[in-house]
Amino acid sequence: MFAKPKPSSNLPRRPRFDPPRGARPHLRELPNVWAGRIVETCRKPYVAPVSALAVFAVAAFAFLNLAGDPNAGSPSVRINLAKDKAAAPAAHVAAADGQAGMQAFTLDSLGMFGDASADTFNDPNAAPIQGTAVITMPGDDGTAGPAPKFTPSPLAQAPISGLVQAADAGPLPVIAPNGQTPASAYARPFKGDGRPMVALVVGGLGLNPATTKQAIEQLPPQVTLSFVPYVSGLQGWIDLARASGHEVMIEVPMQPTNYPDNDPGPQTLLANARTDDLIGHLNWVLSRATGYFAVSNYQGGAFFRDKAGTTVFLQNLKTRGVAFIDDGQARALQGAWGRASADRIIDNQINSTAIYAQLGGLEATAKSRGSALGTGFAYPVTLAVALKWTQGLDAKGIQLAPASAITHQ
Repeated sequence: MFAKPKPSSNLPRRPRFDPPRGARPHLRELPNVWAGRIVETCRKPYVAPVSALAVFAVAAFAFLNLAGDPNAGSPSVRINLAKDKAAAPAAHVAAADGQAGMQAFTLDSLGMFGDASADTFNDPNAAPIQGTAVITMPGDDGTAGPAPKFTPSPLAQAPISGLVQAADAGPLPVIAPNGQTPASAYARPFKGDGRPMVALVVGGLGLNPATTKQAIEQLPPQVTLSFVPYVSGLQGWIDLARASGHEVMIEVPMQPTNYPDNDPGPQTLLANARTDDLIGHLNWVLSRATGYFAVSNYQGGAFFRDKAGTTVFLQNLKTRGVAFIDDGQARALQGAWGRASADRIIDNQINSTAIYAQLGGLEATAKSRGSALGTGFAYPVTLAVALKWTQGLDAKGIQLAPASAITHQ
């Protein structure tokens, strides 16, 4: 029915280049012979369009593999981990073992929450993963010197009697019958000597076992460490940090302005949420571990605009005797048992020059006001710069203090 029409007999026919049957073409005639065969093949129905489509598909595949990296524009940190087969020992053995200008507690830009498995959300007692990492300053020769030695000053093992309330989700912090609060009991003891004070919080810990271990073991014990609630083995990490003298915080995920495109996780405190839901998510975070003196925010640009929600959040912390230290977004909010807001995010730009500049700004604020608080994320370069910076504070007449020393009631 749809047969191909026959060509008109009046049209001249294109000569074929095939050699006579049984004859072998001369060597010099081979190009013409093959060219003729290719032309004849291409004249057949569908051959030309199918060939063109195949060429296009091959070209597209090559282009996507060479230039189509969807993460090409995202910051990345590459760390080689040498995992040990043995599981980490119990938590008390010290020998064991990121938007909008608020990157100290923002991890989504690195996709780090994507590493959390389903088991991560349900196993608060899993042991920390062991691993090693070498942190070097940009421009260094790559050799790591000996880790600095600090005077051992382990903090009391958590939980402290009277500061825990049993709940279905896990242990919740409470004010003890004698009036002692988690904010005071779990804070690192500190006595000012009259010099200007600077405090530094390193956040995002627990996601990368190697850098977490590095921060715990190599940063001075006066540096406050902040942990992500979704990580596996959170209690083990907190116990290890306290055994090294660090006071600790837990980060509470809060709704950002671009939610749900940017989703901080299933336990996010949402703006305009029902009070029961809000308290339920907060209690889940608070019950992940014991031994923290305060919580910090993980994002929260949209949540902090919800006056009713923030009031419930802060009142709940005040009732439980827990402090709240934010990354600078909630400076106008008052409440909780103790409060402080960061003066600077030291690693909005992830390079040593910019980080040093921000730390220099902290020093200037401390000298003019008496105290200053900075926050940063556990990037390898941040840890390296922070370590070097803290070693030179005494010579500048500045005292390194834990973040709890900067809080006010």
